[in-house]
Amino acid sequence: MFDQLSDRLRGTLKTLTGKGRLTDSNISDAMREVRIALLEADVSLEVTRTFIEQVKTRAIGTEVLDSLQPGQTLVKVVQEELVKLMGESNDSLNLATRPPAVIFIAGLQGAGKTTTVGKLGNFLKTREKKSVMVVSADVYRPAAIDQLGAVAKNLGLDFYPSDASQNPVDIARNALDQARKNSIDVLIVDTAGRLHVDKNMMSEIQQLHAAVDPVETLFVVDSMTGQDAVNSARAFDEALPLTGVILTKTDGDARGGAALSIRHVTGKPIKFMGTGEAMDALEPFHPDRVASRILGMGDVLSLVEEVERKVDKKQAEKLAKKLSRGKGFDLDDFREQMMQMQNMGGIMGMVDKLPGMDKVPQKALDQMGDKKTAQTIAIISSMTSHERKFPAVIRGSRKKRIATGSGTHVQDVNRLLKQFMQMQKMMKKMNKKGGMKGMMDQMRGAGGGRPGMPF
Repeated sequence: MFDQLSDRLRGTLKTLTGKGRLTDSNISDAMREVRIALLEADVSLEVTRTFIEQVKTRAIGTEVLDSLQPGQTLVKVVQEELVKLMGESNDSLNLATRPPAVIFIAGLQGAGKTTTVGKLGNFLKTREKKSVMVVSADVYRPAAIDQLGAVAKNLGLDFYPSDASQNPVDIARNALDQARKNSIDVLIVDTAGRLHVDKNMMSEIQQLHAAVDPVETLFVVDSMTGQDAVNSARAFDEALPLTGVILTKTDGDARGGAALSIRHVTGKPIKFMGTGEAMDALEPFHPDRVASRILGMGDVLSLVEEVERKVDKKQAEKLAKKLSRGKGFDLDDFREQMMQMQNMGGIMGMVDKLPGMDKVPQKALDQMGDKKTAQTIAIISSMTSHERKFPAVIRGSRKKRIATGSGTHVQDVNRLLKQFMQMQKMMKKMNKKGGMKGMMDQMRGAGGGRPGMPF
């Protein structure tokens, strides 16, 4: 997300960071480029104008011009104004009510509401330790109810069965009664997609909302629709008391205009963003972290949280004990690390969270892409147990056999063995510095302060 905007903003601000003195002229030139970058990212004219005025006012003041490093101070100002634009801090779900807390999901057709209901239910179950029931009040879209039922089954969520012949209001009320009887913590109500200009459908959703009296009313919107997303959110807010927005498909949105405009235009916080197709690809929306990503400063805090959540701790402890006993890091361990990385969404899912990755050439990124991870796993899996434990025995004929078995070339096997030797050396150093725990503590320290300037 934000690739297009990030490239333009970083390029523009980079021209200023090395200057020992800023003038009205070069600040105006930079702000003109920032304005174009925002408009090309499909940020609304109103939001763009406000943002530029705020940055320019601060840029020509003593805060920037009298600082020792005015260029870098201006970057800091831009980051702070981006954070302010998107909502200062994360607005978490307010579930402080007598159970079941009802979360009401609304949105346009095709925005990804049903998938988002599953992701949100999974988030509440796995990360908030809540019991969750989901129900579909969509009696218009063929198989909508069956789709949610299948999602709920796969995720281990309670599902209240409904039927297309039923009245949506009755479905919602009955589900609420069932959730109370079963002592469910959270009930998520999925509704049919509708256009705000359809008066009958908007009247129905208002009745549905009144029937369940939700504590959270969330508008799900496809981030790739840009300004249409903002306009539809504003229209729905006039019909329903929205408490927040969930942006979907952000992994496919290179512009990011919706994320930058929605809070300012509607006054409603973005609470979550969908970052992929997997059911755990839903992240709380942190404006400060997103602003850092836009400016190439990374997002170490989110990366640390993801590692702690997704890394198999038992496996990590097992490896740590093995290394502490003086036993070497072998190819079985290397394969396990690659599989753990896949569980975290692959290398490329981590790249935009690492500071300074915008400086890494695309060719280098291609060499460490997720296809390479899958290839590495395939090559190691084609080895015998003895070869994985003692890679020094892998020579000529063995390399050919392994390459044939994994559908790769001997050069790929050679490249893997070289990477493995480098990993072995790194593991020895890590073991001396406290292993994975030591590395995590270092990352936490790096993410705890103000992000470093990437320029």
